[in-house]
Amino acid sequence: MPAPVLVTSRTEGVVVATLSRPPVNALDECLLSALTDMVEGLCGDPGVSVLHLRSEERAFCAGADLALMQSCFGTREGPGTMLEIVRDMQALFARLEAAPFVTLAEIGGAAIGGGLELALACDLRIAAHEAKLGLSEARLGLLPAAGGTQRLTRLTGVGTAKRLILGAEIVDGAEALRIGLVQWARPRAELAAAATALARRLATIPRAALAANKRCIAAEADPWSDGFAEELAATRHLYQEAETRRRVAEFLTKSA
Repeated sequence: MPAPVLVTSRTEGVVVATLSRPPVNALDECLLSALTDMVEGLCGDPGVSVLHLRSEERAFCAGADLALMQSCFGTREGPGTMLEIVRDMQALFARLEAAPFVTLAEIGGAAIGGGLELALACDLRIAAHEAKLGLSEARLGLLPAAGGTQRLTRLTGVGTAKRLILGAEIVDGAEALRIGLVQWARPRAELAAAATALARRLATIPRAALAANKRCIAAEADPWSDGFAEELAATRHLYQEAETRRRVAEFLTKSA
């Protein structure tokens, strides 16, 4: 029986998902399917507040599987097959981005191409100073089509996105922090502990509040959404949440 390509564990509201496809967690149909099934399952689990994605391989995720790319580009039907895989990646990353819990990518090694696109679909990113991050598809005459051009531009601005994508530039974790690609950077020896502490802190916040805040933040970038109306609707809903009412009452009692 083959070893699993995705290993999960759970502590209270935190699910830790460890990519486990040696040597570099290259994205193939099997790993994409495992990630998709996991995200779909967690979206329906109200006990999950945080999904913490990480790796124990030397890379966080080095992008598309080279053998898969070779087989696709070696046949007449191959480009169409590759396009379907990219479409599946887009769907997975969109689902991850919209998940009703916080997603955290712990980037200890290389996050290149589709690997960085996976991390970009997460709400939060923490990287090792020594990590390597980039969308280098242009060097191959391609582009980061699993959402890379869109999410990187929204995150860092047009100028920085053009710098990284058009220049096929690879940056380390410290530079990624400076340009806003990640929110935190730590020496590799401190990364796992910092990411675990961050995930556990996030899990102390009610899932309903996390989901509502995510929706309102996302509304700002959607020209068809009224973010202010979203805030009012979300607030009306949260007022009815038992956990919100308990926390507010406790806070008011302590403040009296």
